[in-house]
Amino acid sequence: MSGVGVTLLSTAAVTVVAVLVTFAIARWRGRYDTIDTFWGLGFALVSLVAFELPGGGSVALRIVVTALTVLWGVRLAVHLQLRNRRLPEDPRYAEMVRRAGSRPGRRIFVRVYLVQAVVLWFVSLPVQLAQYGTGFGVAAWFGVALWAIGFTFEAIGDEQLRRFKADPENRGKVLRHGLWRYTRHPNYFGDACVWWGLYLLACSTPLGAATVLSAAAMTFLLAKGTGKPLLEKGMEKTRPGYRDYVERTSGFFPLPPRKV
Repeated sequence: MSGVGVTLLSTAAVTVVAVLVTFAIARWRGRYDTIDTFWGLGFALVSLVAFELPGGGSVALRIVVTALTVLWGVRLAVHLQLRNRRLPEDPRYAEMVRRAGSRPGRRIFVRVYLVQAVVLWFVSLPVQLAQYGTGFGVAAWFGVALWAIGFTFEAIGDEQLRRFKADPENRGKVLRHGLWRYTRHPNYFGDACVWWGLYLLACSTPLGAATVLSAAAMTFLLAKGTGKPLLEKGMEKTRPGYRDYVERTSGFFPLPPRKV
């Protein structure tokens, strides 16, 4: 079996085992939203496993792509864990438990945990195949720059939202300043930039360039899938001024506010 095949099988096996462990921890904690914390850590784990295997690519490229993935994943995991521990169970999971009846664990494991394992492995393909990249060329430098823009956007956006929610006077209000003035989801936009940056880092090899659907899948999930649409649906119910905010502010890409 080729080195690429060994890498793909190894990361798939590690991902499944890690999800099983995460589900066991979730059952022990009584909180199925534990998978949210695992999301970032899962990418970090996959990148480290792929790095430890004999990839045979450029050492500089392998180190950079692994370090950037781990940094992104750990920051996201820490942020979500600190945020969620002060809150009750995410309403999405609570609703799943209610609908599942007497045995919610099995349904949530299959429909959430296993599905996320597959998505995580597929989205992380650029990181895995970058381990076989032939060099640190122009595309890689653009990838690092795009990653840095995305990481900064995501981190600043999350921190601005954290501070806004920490002020009791903002209860029921809509965050309209900082990065949130230009896009309703600076963290999601930043997340997408991170993964397009990592994709560019993988483009020094034909196999890496072929993983364009992985970055596209992450962007779709953020903008049209389980990210933005579900969040905004809940916001319209709990924030009276959110409809006006939607009419004035770009939904994803940062743009000047519209005049209404």
